[in-house]
Amino acid sequence: MITNNAPEETGQGVRIDPVEDRLEDLLSKPEVLPGTRLPTERALAEDLKVSRSAVRRAMARLEAQGKVVRVIGSGTYVADAAPRETRSAGPVEIEDYSPREIMEARMLLEPRFASLIVMHANKADIEAVRRAFTESERAADFVTFEYWDGQFHQMLADATHNRLIIDLFRIITQSRDSAEWGELKKGSITAERRELYSQEHGRILDALQSRNARLAEKAIETHLVTVRQNLFGA
Repeated sequence: MITNNAPEETGQGVRIDPVEDRLEDLLSKPEVLPGTRLPTERALAEDLKVSRSAVRRAMARLEAQGKVVRVIGSGTYVADAAPRETRSAGPVEIEDYSPREIMEARMLLEPRFASLIVMHANKADIEAVRRAFTESERAADFVTFEYWDGQFHQMLADATHNRLIIDLFRIITQSRDSAEWGELKKGSITAERRELYSQEHGRILDALQSRNARLAEKAIETHLVTVRQNLFGA
């Protein structure tokens, strides 16, 4: 077994990890689709004839690049071929949409995500939704909470695997950075409401994990009604 798995340095000073390079070859195979569960670290180490720690380090770098998603207690899965941050064809110019316009658009769009997610989402997509949910729960301040709250809903859009929906909803996500939305949301949030949002997010996630489109659609709609009432009182 190879024990020296340190990255090699090329003549141009670029360091290449041979283990990561071989794992990249595995991920590039046409039959290895997004959502595919990869072999265990032990199996990969035996197949590549390297140490498990070398596989673990390489996997950590691939995860940081958004190429794989590791799910505790389940395994490692191939992420989407295109990183989420680069799916859009380019930057979108955002108009000054009002909070009410943003909320009305969300009420129309988001509940319809459910059936598409149930049909098309893979395990990596669901894990991305779960991560946003977890990060929003542990957020120590409003700014961090609002960011991950927005990411939770953007990950729902991403999980539809419909590029037009993803790009349309990215406009909504970016519009939430406006001062007017931020001040309105910040003024409406309390510890009790944040806890309620977390519970409602959890119900959405549970319904999607069980592939129950009807329940997921209802959970999303219920959550948005809660947010609308807290923002506008109606």
